Amino acid sequence: MRGEPKLDGMSSALNIVVVEDHDALRDVTVEALTQRGHNVRGVDCAEALPEEPGAAPIDLMVIDLNLPGEDGISLAARIRAAQPDIGIIMVTARNQVRDKLAGYDSGADIYLTKPTSAEELIAAVRALTRRIKPDDPAASDCVLHISALTLQGPQGKVVLSSHETTMLAAFVRAKDQQLETWQLIALTERDVNEASKKALEVQIVRLRKKLLQCGAQEPTLKAIRGQGYHLCLKVALSTD
Repeated sequence: MRGEPKLDGMSSALNIVVVEDHDALRDVTVEALTQRGHNVRGVDCAEALPEEPGAAPIDLMVIDLNLPGEDGISLAARIRAAQPDIGIIMVTARNQVRDKLAGYDSGADIYLTKPTSAEELIAAVRALTRRIKPDDPAASDCVLHISALTLQGPQGKVVLSSHETTMLAAFVRAKDQQLETWQLIALTERDVNEASKKALEVQIVRLRKKLLQCGAQEPTLKAIRGQGYHLCLKVALSTD
């Protein structure tokens, strides 16, 4: 693959993980996306996905289907369940209709068949960027600085925990800014039970307090009876 010129500024930069077991192809894919201004990491299998505490949430994944260990279909389905609004691009040599249908059914946004040019992959990433990245931060109530673990609002800045940052970013990226209880619990990799539900309630209360501390207006996070929670204000995401 050949790269293209970098993005104009970093406002559209995404945190991307490339899951590809072919070393040379993984390296050239990472290089092409990095040249476009994205923050990119390559791994050779699902088991090697980054899980460092405080790491910036993943915005988009480029996944091969034929992986050692957990395959791409299973990985995509698992990631989609835990992070409903993450971008998923499948890049694979499987070009049969049934393979493409399985890919989309498992949660892929875009299914590309190998060999794939850098231009085609970058175009796919650009298309998903328009969905993943927020509108003008100036039009938002608050700005979540993902790397710095801080939330900036009309009354100043507050520090968030890594989990609070991940949870708030997940709300922003979710459809209608709404997540079900099991999806929020999945972010902590816990089983869905009464104990984890009680722990989630405590986390929601703490996050509400921090949203109010930085100047957000009520309602901030609204409970939806028997379902989950809804983020009621506009929060922009920043990777600065």
